[in-house]
Amino acid sequence: MPSSPLRLLIVDDEAPARRRLREVLDDCSRELSLEVVGEADNGMEALERAQSEQPDAVLLDIRMPGMDGIEVAQHMQKLAHTPAVIFTTAYDNYACQAFEVNAVDYLMKPVRAERLAAALAKARHLNMAMLDALREAHPKARTHLSLSEKGRLKLLPVKDVLYFKAELKYVTVKTGENEFLLEESLVKLETEFGDRFLRIHRNCLVARDRIDQIGKSHGSDDGHYVRLRGHDERLPVSRRQYSQLRELLRS
Repeated sequence: MPSSPLRLLIVDDEAPARRRLREVLDDCSRELSLEVVGEADNGMEALERAQSEQPDAVLLDIRMPGMDGIEVAQHMQKLAHTPAVIFTTAYDNYACQAFEVNAVDYLMKPVRAERLAAALAKARHLNMAMLDALREAHPKARTHLSLSEKGRLKLLPVKDVLYFKAELKYVTVKTGENEFLLEESLVKLETEFGDRFLRIHRNCLVARDRIDQIGKSHGSDDGHYVRLRGHDERLPVSRRQYSQLRELLRS
């Protein structure tokens, strides 16, 4: 048994569920040394509390409005102090097979003291491969991208992104005012956000709802560019993507 208590963060959008977990944790404290360092009722608050309180483990609800628990866990991988994660869920047993296959610990609601104590005793740190596989089983695009800025986690709303451009091993993320570097592949971003972003070139995805104009590149017989609303930069369009882009604008 550790000399210091296991520091826990409870995350659930429903107050009765959080209260229930505190009661069950009280029962578990007879066997394990525990300390609840905070609660959160949404994903953004969960990440703020995790960053400030640095818990050892997080009891994390999956089904939350906006940013769900899987996305929260993905962003937590970027924290300097990465907590272990135990998901709490109301999914049925069939859906939970994805957790078991990927060695991700979960608790079915209503949570029982014996099961919670067992999960806490072997609380584990997740990795991105586990979380990617879990997201494939329960597909939902992230609402935010996680970036590191001056040693702290910064969340960037996906809706603010104008384009993604691959450059060497990084992807440049462009917003109206800033640029950021992201260590993710363009292929992965296209797969996840294909309903929001359109490929215009082998190295560039642009926000569909920000496309304003297609033009012909100066001095080129078949070269074209796209211009995004509120942004003056001309982004080259490949011949392969030009017809798809033209059809999109027509519709």
